Amino acid sequence: MAELTMRRVPLSTGVELDVLVGGNPAKNRDPIILLHGFPESHRTWRHQAADLAKDHLVIVPDQRGYAGSSKPPAVEDYATDKIVADVFALADALGVGEFTLAGHDWGGAAAWATALRDAPRGRIPRLIIANAPHPYIFQRSLFDHPAQRKASQYIRAFRNPNLEAHIEKVGLEQFFQTTFVGHADPATMAEEKPHYLRDWSRPGALTAMLNWYRAASIVVPDVDEEAPSRPAFLDQPFPKLRIPILVIWGMADTALLPVQLEGLGDLVEDLHVVPVPAGHFVTWEDPAEVIRIMRVFLDREEGHRVGPLPPGAPAEGQ
Repeated sequence: MAELTMRRVPLSTGVELDVLVGGNPAKNRDPIILLHGFPESHRTWRHQAADLAKDHLVIVPDQRGYAGSSKPPAVEDYATDKIVADVFALADALGVGEFTLAGHDWGGAAAWATALRDAPRGRIPRLIIANAPHPYIFQRSLFDHPAQRKASQYIRAFRNPNLEAHIEKVGLEQFFQTTFVGHADPATMAEEKPHYLRDWSRPGALTAMLNWYRAASIVVPDVDEEAPSRPAFLDQPFPKLRIPILVIWGMADTALLPVQLEGLGDLVEDLHVVPVPAGHFVTWEDPAEVIRIMRVFLDREEGHRVGPLPPGAPAEGQ
């Protein structure tokens, strides 16, 4: 098996990304690009990348703004179109045509957006999502589901331009303790803590990561706001994705509630949802189960083994 190694990859979009690359691409096995979210790095997928490298080319970037990758200074540098362009530019830079795309958290949001821009099917034959809401369902839930609106108020806090000054005052460790420790198993969080603090301490890193929230078009009404103005697209038909999509969902997620799964079958033609008894950071809270689920899906979709869907997955299109 080829070793996974970190490479510096300049992109045509003007940024340079640190990218974990390697594996053993076997015949008829598509390359896989794995996208992490906030506030992590390629380590989000460390367990899955090591396993998938047995028979795939695996590509795991530190996305723009994170860890050692480029950190452009403007908020608009983190708009969705820039993030999507990075995905295709990364594939181009590594000589990859078609690729399976997977994403968690903000990486999942980027994956949804990339697949929508790639439709009808172009370079992405299948999509894997881990605890990342579909953009239409997420925006709708922020208006129509009070519990999700309440759970998402952290987005408003992260958009506060004075947040960095507050974090500098209290310290990164305190920010870690008060913001993230409650979202996963304490022992696992303790293992990840030094990696978080190292990456957040890099010059410009904290602002760059927060700019993903500031640049996003998602509207988050205040929890007590009455009759907020709804984005127009919520009352219009939304494009339907027709590629096979696997959604792995840690059902104990307190930031992105299970309401994000409601109505998803209306927006995805070939949908497979698998609930997992884990929290938001499902890829490293229950890595073996996530690997197993991904393997069954990939084997089925790539034609290597026709078998049943993972336990808990609904019938296609449901």
